Parts: sequence; structure tokens; C-alpha cells
Amino acid sequence: MEEHKLIDAQAMDRMLMRLAHEIIEGNGSVGELYLVGIKRRGVPLAQRLKANIERFSEIRVVLGALDITLYRDDLKELFPMPQVHGSDIPFDVNGKVIVLVDDVLYTGRTARAAMDALIERGRPAAIRLCVAVDRGHRELPISANYVGKNIPTSREEFVAVRMEETDGVNEIALRRKTE
Repeated sequence: MEEHKLIDAQAMDRMLMRLAHEIIEGNGSVGELYLVGIKRRGVPLAQRLKANIERFSEIRVVLGALDITLYRDDLKELFPMPQVHGSDIPFDVNGKVIVLVDDVLYTGRTARAAMDALIERGRPAAIRLCVAVDRGHRELPISANYVGKNIPTSREEFVAVRMEETDGVNEIALRRKTE
């Protein structure tokens, strides 16, 4: 596969600062904000957003982590023996405005699964979506409230969001299948 780096570590830091400011502006009247990272790379993104939001505002951020494995509509196709890593939502979701955080928005199926997992825990006042990359090709009518970067892609391309915490480097790259 051929790979092209789109965003380096410094640009990623700037993007996450901008996203934090957008989230603050969209939720400025609340005293607490609830960020839930979708496992795997949504969790470190949510942690970084929390740090930025608390640095730039008086908003207290409560973090959660969501494992959507059992809520995927392609579970049987992709995972004959799924490994569930468990969710950690240390708050009651009822009546809360929750910002789901993920690395890439593609078909919308991951976001749908995450909403199903949250709603099974209660009735949030609202669910918003924050993604590092929106690459298009939606199969479900889902859009993000906060987008770090829109990267138009073909279905043969893959967007790799790499995080220091999971991959040892901070960058976003586009991989293309080579003939």
C-alpha cells in the first residue's frame, strides 16, 4: 500500500485545540461536559480534548470509554470470536449532553452502534459527535457536529489516525491500494 502523510503531530495538536474551542463554544453554558471516547482511538482523542477544554475554559470534563463491539451490525462477518474490552462510563447518562469522540467517520455505522450502546444505558438529553476525520461515503444519515478535517476519499483508500498512546506517533495518513 502506498501511504501519504496528511497531518503531522503539530497539525494534529492544532486541530485538537480548534476542536476543543468548538466544543466549548457549543457547550459554553454547561458546568460539566461528558466526553465518551469510542474504543480504540476515540479514547485518547477524548483524553486530549478533555485536557484542552479544561485548559481553555472553566468547564469540568467527565470522561468515559465505550466498547461498541457487541453493537456492530457486521459483528458476525468480521469477528467470529469477538473480544469485548468493556466500557467505562462513570456517570449516569440520563439527561446529559454527551459528546461521542471517534477517529474517523466513514459509513456512520460505528456512530450508530455507539449511540445504541449509550441509549441502552439511559436517555441522554443529546448526543453529539466529534471526529478527527470525516472521509465521506455515508451509508446512514449521520453527520458529525465537530470535525477536525474533511478528507474526501475513495472506497479503496484508508485513513489512518495514529495516536502516540496506541501507535507511538501522532499523525494522520491516507493509504491507497497499489495495483
